[in-house]
Amino acid sequence: MDLDELLPKKAEDPLVLLKRQDLDPLSRDELVARIAALEAEIERARAQLERAGSVRSAADALFARK
Repeated sequence: MDLDELLPKKAEDPLVLLKRQDLDPLSRDELVARIAALEAEIERARAQLERAGSVRSAADALFARK
């Protein structure tokens, strides 16, 4: 799957802007900090995904036919 398929279509969306940012002017330290921030955001999104899955499982169990 292409990354472009996952990104929102709005030009002003933060993910689109992030992808378009020129990385050439960044120093090694800035790139390391950027990677750390992105990894933290990935973990935050994964935690939200896990919570959403837990809620879905609980709802499925509650409304399951017996």
